[in-house]
Amino acid sequence: MIRVSVTGAAGRMGQRIIYYLSGDGGIKIVGAKEAERHHSLGIDAGIIAGVGEIGVPITSDIAESSFGADVIVDFSSPKSTLLNASYASGEGKSMVIGTTGFTEKEEGELRKLCRGFPCVVSANMSIGVNVMIEATRILARTLGDEYDVEIFEAHHRHKVDSPSGTALMIGQAASEGLGRDFQEVARFERHGSVGERKQHEIGIQSLRGGDVVGEHTVMFLGEGERIELTHRAFSRDNFAKGVLRAVKWVYGKPPGVYTMKDVLDL
Repeated sequence: MIRVSVTGAAGRMGQRIIYYLSGDGGIKIVGAKEAERHHSLGIDAGIIAGVGEIGVPITSDIAESSFGADVIVDFSSPKSTLLNASYASGEGKSMVIGTTGFTEKEEGELRKLCRGFPCVVSANMSIGVNVMIEATRILARTLGDEYDVEIFEAHHRHKVDSPSGTALMIGQAASEGLGRDFQEVARFERHGSVGERKQHEIGIQSLRGGDVVGEHTVMFLGEGERIELTHRAFSRDNFAKGVLRAVKWVYGKPPGVYTMKDVLDL
């Protein structure tokens, strides 16, 4: 039996994660955490997730919510995730982290912390998305410099970071396949008289609105043809199923930073 604590428990993803974890006979939810002064504090996490009482009230204290947990699932905020990772490092817990929006400095701090305990870090836990990312890497390597690479992503109006972490993962995969430095070739905005497109740049554009769960398209544009890979998420269940798989995979692993590529053996 794997004992799990969920942080960001009352969020859109947190609720679906609790829903799927609670339905697995090999997992027991032992804790749930939310931000201080959140309206869900004190409420049973199962009630919030729509599965009925599970005897786990939501708290704002990571030590309280994760006491007795083997794995901490974290879909919260960068600041909260860093605090939770610091706790996990000190206690030797495992983590599955799906938080996005880290600055470069915050991401470096997180990876440094995660070296001390087993941790799966991914901006997108969907199995389909991660297969798409690997397909992007292969296509980029095969097609080479003769094809321009452009990425489009769309999410609901409430998403706070842009571009999405998934779009950045796709861009990174494309740049690796092409042998380029993503930080040097990424182009996040075009407005006004920007001149002709530079051959090696990788463009990423974002749309925000409505209740779009998540949509990502990578295009390889050549002379006389275009190849497109698109993933559309119609619910958060695919992400939650990926989290369930990651929880089972990371439990008992040696300390280190892992990704869904490791989980899925891609």
